[in-house]
Amino acid sequence: MEADEDSVREALRAVLDPEAGMNIVDLGLVYEVQVTPGSGVLVRMTMTSAACPMLESIVDDVHNTLEAALPSGTAIEVEIVWDPPWTPERMSGFAREHFGWAPR
Repeated sequence: MEADEDSVREALRAVLDPEAGMNIVDLGLVYEVQVTPGSGVLVRMTMTSAACPMLESIVDDVHNTLEAALPSGTAIEVEIVWDPPWTPERMSGFAREHFGWAPR
């Protein structure tokens, strides 16, 4: 797969937050994807809580998923950020509806 922001985000849909049972893209955990052609990928993301016990596991899943999807040798960096804090408004419409948080 040729690396660009859309393809990286699509690959990240395979990474689930096991506590929520939803992928990290629809949950709104992925804040930014930067792709430097021929060099690397930076993913800035957050967790729903700073106390998330699954942080390391999810970051490992991001690395493993992108390593499998991107050309061999592509540098992958995952940066966890806490500002701005995650809120349910960051979720996709699909995720909000799934969890019953869609506007009525």
